[in-house]
Order: sequence, then C-alpha cells, then structure tokens
Amino acid sequence: MRHLDLQVIQQAREWASTHSTIWLCTVLGTYGSSPRAPGSMLVATSEGEHVGSLSGGCVEEAFIESLQDDAFSQPATIVRYGESQEESQRLQLPCGGVLEVLIERLEVTDELMVHLEVLEATLLGRKRLIRRVDPRTGRYRVVLDESPNGPGVSRDEQGLVQIRVGPALRLILAGISPVAGFCAQFARALGYEVIVCDPRDDVRRDFIAAGHAEGVEVQAVLPALFIASGACHEATAVVALTHDPRIDDPAMVEAVKTPAFYIGVMGSQRTSQKRAERLKRSGGLNDEQIARLHMPIGMNLGSKAPAEIALSVVADVMRVFNGKAGETHIAAAPVATAI
Repeated sequence: MRHLDLQVIQQAREWASTHSTIWLCTVLGTYGSSPRAPGSMLVATSEGEHVGSLSGGCVEEAFIESLQDDAFSQPATIVRYGESQEESQRLQLPCGGVLEVLIERLEVTDELMVHLEVLEATLLGRKRLIRRVDPRTGRYRVVLDESPNGPGVSRDEQGLVQIRVGPALRLILAGISPVAGFCAQFARALGYEVIVCDPRDDVRRDFIAAGHAEGVEVQAVLPALFIASGACHEATAVVALTHDPRIDDPAMVEAVKTPAFYIGVMGSQRTSQKRAERLKRSGGLNDEQIARLHMPIGMNLGSKAPAEIALSVVADVMRVFNGKAGETHIAAAPVATAI
C-alpha cells in the first residue's frame, strides 16, 4: 500500500468524528492504462471534501459531481468509469483505460470507528489483513491475510470483494547526503513515507534549508538506533548513502535483522567488497545476511550527478518491490553510484 492510502484512512477516522456519513472508494480493477493500481483508495464527505486518488484527477471529479447529486445512496455500488469511448474521452483516461471502483456509503457507527482503527494499524505495519466487502449489502469485515502473495484485489466464490491491506511503503534514509535529498523527493512523489535519520546537527540544518524536508520525517538519531527500535516492517526500504562507514555500517548490521524488503548502501565495487568483509568480521554478519545487501546500490543507469544517482536508487527499490529481476549484488558490474 502507498503512503497516500494511510492518509485516506487517517482522514476517514477524522471525518467520522464530525460527520454522520462518509464515502470510501476503492479501485477494484484497471483495464488498459491507469495511473493508480487496484486497492488505491479515496475518502469523501457529502460536501465534496476528499483525500486520496483513483485516477489522478478526472475520475475523482466525476465521482464528486455524482456524489453531490445524491447518486450513491446505496451501502455499496460498483461503477466502471471510462467504459464508453465518449466517457473515456470526457474523463481523459489514458490509452482508453477503464476503472472499476467500489463506492461504499459508510454510516458512522462504533463498528466503523473500530474498523478504520484496525485498517490504520495495518497500514502502519502491525499486521496484514484482507478487507472483505459484500457489494450487495455493503457489509464489511477484516480477516487475517494468510496468503500475502495473492492479488491485491479479488472476488471469492460468494462474490465478496477481497482487498488486501498491508503496510504503507516506507523509505528510511540512513544518513543525509546530496543523493539522500533527491531520494527523499523521488520517494515522496511515489507515495512513500520517508524518514531521514542523522545525528549531525549541521547536516540536518542544511538538508532542511535545501527544501528536502517537506513532507519528510527527520530524526536526530543515529540510523542504526532508529532501525533497531522497530522502525522497519515488510514494506520498508533502508538505504545508506553517506559514504561514511561510521553511519552506513551500523545501519546495515541492524537492517538485516528486520523484515525490510530492500537494504542498500552506496559505494564502488571495491568498496562494497571491503564493506562485506568488514561486516562479516566486525559486524558478525553471515553470508546469507550479506546477500540481502544491495551493494553497489542502484540500477546501472550511467548515473553521475546526485539526482541521477538518486533516481537509480529509487528505481532499484521499486524494481525489487515489484518483484522484477536485476543484477546480482556484490557480483554486479560497478555502477556510477560508485563514487
């Protein structure tokens, strides 16, 4: 789940404390090109206030317009946007795409408040759940997700919509550098929750002054200590980009003890080999733990400038998250992040 969906649920909880009814929309399927994946969410009030995204703008406007015309009075409605050529052009859906959206009219009750609280806890990384919704009645409930590799959205034999809900994507930047600043910007654009850890006061001040801290959580702590505190869940990526082994090495030692899906550190091929030897000798890591480290970090894009290197790093994180094959870590050819 993207960080935006966490914002949706948190906003839903806030509006549920001041409204009698809210509407929760979930993308069930996309056909053709679509900027938002199945499972993406949006919450709205009867006044047209909304948080979240279904398509990047066009479908949201159509939904809000229909909502204010009292179109969604049933507990649950499934709508297909862009099905006709005329509608696709009117909504400006890319490449003739079609979006199937579940729209739930949720009366605010104690049951709903507990339901939203459970969803928020799930997005914060405490568990993985399946949210089951009956589109005929609007009834909803959650069950434990016992097969986390299944599709994000599906229907069971009874016709119930099953929506997998897991931790929101998180990027922990272990130390601040020029590359880290651009990584923070790229990751935020992709919907990540971004946390930057660095104990150096002057470096943090420069990071904030450069405008990189907007929407980013900045922690004045050694990254290894923050990681060891339980900050990593299975949707967390940890990247160390400082070239300072006093910061990078301890962060790697702690990160391999967590369920983080991506752990990477910047350096040349030769530096990476030396770091692997050092982490075995001084950090006590074994071969299996070393193999989890992406070093040299990043995809081989021929990157040289900090922004280019950051792009290669964030692209590699997304490659791994999406399950795409890439180069072997230590044995890979040197990339331009090796500076």
